[in-house]
Amino acid sequence: MTFDKRMSAADVVAQLSDGMTIGIGGWATRRKPMALVRAILRSDLKDLTVLSYGGPDVGMLCAAGKVKKLVFAFVSLDHYPLEPHFRAARQAGTIEVLELDEGLFHWGLRAAAMHLPFLPTRIGIGTDIIRQKGFVFKTVTSPYGDGEELIAMPALNLDVALIHAQRSDEKGNLLVTSPDPFFDELFTRAAPKVFASVEQVVSTAELDIEANARFALVERARITGVVEAPFGAHPTSANPEYHLDLKHLKTYVDSAASPEAWAEYRKTFIDVSDAEYLAAVGGAEALRALPRPVY
Repeated sequence: MTFDKRMSAADVVAQLSDGMTIGIGGWATRRKPMALVRAILRSDLKDLTVLSYGGPDVGMLCAAGKVKKLVFAFVSLDHYPLEPHFRAARQAGTIEVLELDEGLFHWGLRAAAMHLPFLPTRIGIGTDIIRQKGFVFKTVTSPYGDGEELIAMPALNLDVALIHAQRSDEKGNLLVTSPDPFFDELFTRAAPKVFASVEQVVSTAELDIEANARFALVERARITGVVEAPFGAHPTSANPEYHLDLKHLKTYVDSAASPEAWAEYRKTFIDVSDAEYLAAVGGAEALRALPRPVY
């Protein structure tokens, strides 16, 4: 048995297939596994169901026609509140959607992570979220004396999860040193296969797991493969290594202006090698020097 889980982004894509349900970790413009997303964009994959606290990952996949259905709590670029390619797809009706609030999305992920069919909640009661067309939210009655009727939020089960971390060893021990791990642990537990892009693969000794246990996202058994991808979250942030690239984000937003603008963006920043991408966005030193954004 080998414990070497290192692979390339192309190796990850080779394990994906049309129609899969893929969860993408990170949060809007923070620690999105964009190198893996760009690899999917270069592939022939289609008809994907994507679950995400969405950012440019969702927008790019929509723009490229990869998404059949989107399950989301929001799709935002933070400083550009509504992701433009997502907005275009939603307005054109080219994708199916299940729109949840952040609480219901969290609860669905947690149910899947706990291998439960649903979790009861008060979230959504009295709102139109539970009345949207194409999905029936069911209720359960508390078996205790109160008899309260609760929403039964179904598990959001995944086929695959994609996340981004700062460090890993070849065995899949991950460290997320950003202050915002958010729900990535739940994504990893909700999927039978998990692929992580990382800023750097180092030896187990260099990880110093005992000293850095608070940064260990999940046990290594949950990780199927790791891809060394320096700046692999760009243009989103991977604090403390680098921050959100607002200048590039503006370039990306402008790519939604027309099919021609998107084609030019894709030619320059997607259909290229990792080295060509890094050069096109200004190089390593420029990215390390990005200022901390104000949210």
